[in-house]
Amino acid sequence: MEDRLNTLPPNADSAEIVRGIRLHTPARLLVGRAGAAYRTETQLQLREDHAKARDAVRAELDLKTVFDSEFIEKWNLFEVHTRASSKLEFLARPALGREFSDESRGEILRRCSADRDIQIVIGDGLSVLAVQTQVPRLLPLLVEGASNAGWSIGQAFVVHYCRVGILNEIGELLKPQIAILLIGERPGLASAESMSAYMAYKPSRFHSDANRNLVSNIHDSGLSARSAAARILNLCAQMMRLGISGCTLKEQQAMLPSDVNGTKME
Repeated sequence: MEDRLNTLPPNADSAEIVRGIRLHTPARLLVGRAGAAYRTETQLQLREDHAKARDAVRAELDLKTVFDSEFIEKWNLFEVHTRASSKLEFLARPALGREFSDESRGEILRRCSADRDIQIVIGDGLSVLAVQTQVPRLLPLLVEGASNAGWSIGQAFVVHYCRVGILNEIGELLKPQIAILLIGERPGLASAESMSAYMAYKPSRFHSDANRNLVSNIHDSGLSARSAAARILNLCAQMMRLGISGCTLKEQQAMLPSDVNGTKME
């Protein structure tokens, strides 16, 4: 099939077919070849995207650089750390990213109120660029939607060297009904700006991935911040109604009467 496509004559019909396919995926399909290799343009783009992915994984989260001062002040954001002491240790020893340092536990207890309906936490994860790009769009929508639903909201904060399992510690420390972790996804070659929202109902140290729900691929070419907020808030409503989260909870039609702007959620 590939050989036939590479020998298609460069006419309007074949070009239109290729354009139509590429509208539906960022994957490198039907890019052609030069002998047994990619064409130079494709190879250079591939190397550029690979470099962006590597940079996103290894970038350090500097709160004052990632977010502007107005955003930090508006949400009163503060920083805490996991037990990983460096980005290298975080990458080599994932378990250290699932527990707060002792100092950070004290800071969280001092600055955050417990027993809230919703607790939102921001973690650098594997892409600081994703956090920088998506959080300023998504966080206000989540807070507005949760407030409109009448839910109490905990003080948001930022976690350095963060893994998804930190949700368990958040549950043990602050005991929210629902904990939401906004975290940078592992970058691929399509985007280094993709963020995920992991959610758990009353998370505890006994939770595993099976107890969590996920809204992923939040980025410009994937799930928009507005659509992500609607899905996250809808899942929150389902969790509160059923008292569960994870693989036994199936995402359904909107449980809330309106989205964050008062229009019907899809």
